[in-house]
Amino acid sequence: MITSSANKQIKELVQYMKKSKHRKADQIFVVEGIKMFLEAPKDWILKVYVSESFLKEDIYKEKVKKIEHEIINDAVFEYVSDTKTPQGILCLMKMPSYKMQDLFSKKNGVYLVLENIQDPGNLGTMFRTGEGAGISGIIMNENTVDLFNPKTIRSTMGSIYRIPFFITSDLKNTMGELKQNGIRLYAAHLRGTLNYDKADYQSGCAFMIGNEGNGLSDETANLADTYIKIPMDGALESLNAAMAAGLLMYESARQRRV
Repeated sequence: MITSSANKQIKELVQYMKKSKHRKADQIFVVEGIKMFLEAPKDWILKVYVSESFLKEDIYKEKVKKIEHEIINDAVFEYVSDTKTPQGILCLMKMPSYKMQDLFSKKNGVYLVLENIQDPGNLGTMFRTGEGAGISGIIMNENTVDLFNPKTIRSTMGSIYRIPFFITSDLKNTMGELKQNGIRLYAAHLRGTLNYDKADYQSGCAFMIGNEGNGLSDETANLADTYIKIPMDGALESLNAAMAAGLLMYESARQRRV
């Protein structure tokens, strides 16, 4: 049992929790909580850490015993945890890796293209909502917030395991690949004149969502095939980025069901 925060493994866990650079260098990230443990693909799990009190719950004992795990003193577990009320289990995970072609497994897929999203909760919510709406994948540029930030991971509610994604160093080139694969690009933009629910999303399409404060850059927005808008009452100019993405993804799902 680990009883000290000075333990080498504990120090390493803290680094993976707090530092994106450390996560990227080792291609490792951390997930917390019972749901994230139970839904995790087994071949992603490197090691499981549990608190003393967690193992008192008989319902989870057998599942944990089947995987390499380490017991941590409750106080030390709280020190490592990124949550205010830890559930007593966290997993060290291998980062998944996807190629752009992996996102084209479905015919006439629906995609999100994200530029410079900065809020971890927004990014995680987009993954979670995207899974619910049945999208085929998410593309984001390198300036988008770290997907493996613990706050982002929690916000995905497990969708990180099931939604393929591609992080691109050249967003312009990547959108060119989308177009070559018959994907029409729709930009949610203040200059849009077409209401979002009037466009046809039944063939391959991608919704472009920009930074929370500044929207899409002009360079990226100019690559869109169509500008669309979400009509709003009141004095609002725009919606929360995750909310806007959710409306667009679910409109495409609605059209395809109809």
